[in-house]
Amino acid sequence: MRDDLMRPVYHPAGGDDDLRVAMVELQAGRWRAARNLLLATSSRGLRTSRTQVLAVAAAGADVVDVWLAEEPDAYDPQMMRARVFVERALRAHRQQHTGVAEFEARARHAAQMAAQRAPQDPVPWVCLLALAQIDRHQRRPEHRVRSAEPMLPPGPWQLLDEVTRRDPYNREAYHRVLQFLLARNAPPSAQLASVFDFGRWVASWAPAGTPMLLLPAYAQVEQCRLQRAEGKVHPLWRRQWAEEPMHSYSLDAFHGWFKKADPAMRSLTDLNYLAYALWAGHQYLEAAAVFTAMEPYATREPWVSLEERPPGPNGGQELMLRARRESLAYANSHAPPASSCQGPVGHSSRLA
Repeated sequence: MRDDLMRPVYHPAGGDDDLRVAMVELQAGRWRAARNLLLATSSRGLRTSRTQVLAVAAAGADVVDVWLAEEPDAYDPQMMRARVFVERALRAHRQQHTGVAEFEARARHAAQMAAQRAPQDPVPWVCLLALAQIDRHQRRPEHRVRSAEPMLPPGPWQLLDEVTRRDPYNREAYHRVLQFLLARNAPPSAQLASVFDFGRWVASWAPAGTPMLLLPAYAQVEQCRLQRAEGKVHPLWRRQWAEEPMHSYSLDAFHGWFKKADPAMRSLTDLNYLAYALWAGHQYLEAAAVFTAMEPYATREPWVSLEERPPGPNGGQELMLRARRESLAYANSHAPPASSCQGPVGHSSRLA
């Protein structure tokens, strides 16, 4: 398809049609589709990601409160109430709302209640981990626990352990830690160093099929954001993706995650980060496979943060289409007939 005909679709649900329907229903004040979706979701990883996206859709209304009033003995509306409260607290924090402490306390209480109700569910612990980024000065003891890895700073490591005991390699949990490391009260250089250390450490032991292999790419993008904010982006910044260690990290993520993970479980955000990393590192055949797998969906990040000039009204779309065009053109002229890389595209994540 020509670029003038291909325009990416930006939707938090990505190719997850059932999630998209549930989001539309929640936004219309109807909760039964969300209830049925969660009842049918057996994978803990998928359940975590779907509830996060549903909370974004429900945070602006009282639909989850109505659901809980209708089914007071059910666990899912109680858990979703915690999800919604966390989303509202994070929004208040980003907007520097004067009532952020009240939002945070309400969210923390709801998450703790859900954790007591369903001790084996990782979602309430993910909620508590998400709230750590609000505590920039690490006043709460659970946010300044020493890490088993000496190079990492004190942080919410016990909360991460609680999640991983219930759902090893939970994607959102590790990205919540990244957000905490970027938010903590430290010089930007120290924040960035901890993000790089965390990403490389996790990628060194993360097994094949897990999205944590992409964490070094997220750290690299954060470096560009920081340099851009300080007006220090080098004109040849893209070359770093073709050099070690990023070149190896990107290929490891392609072969170890993209090629082995269940397509339905692949985050659309992760696909976009991987597509950029491969294209910027001149791995055009691999980048083309990722672009093909995620069509027609896309996310704004990392493209909007990595445009070489101030982003226009389309928010990174021009760079994404350029990378896609160059990758597919190279693949069409160099690759053998297409293999089975293509598959269903998972939903997007607002994280990272």
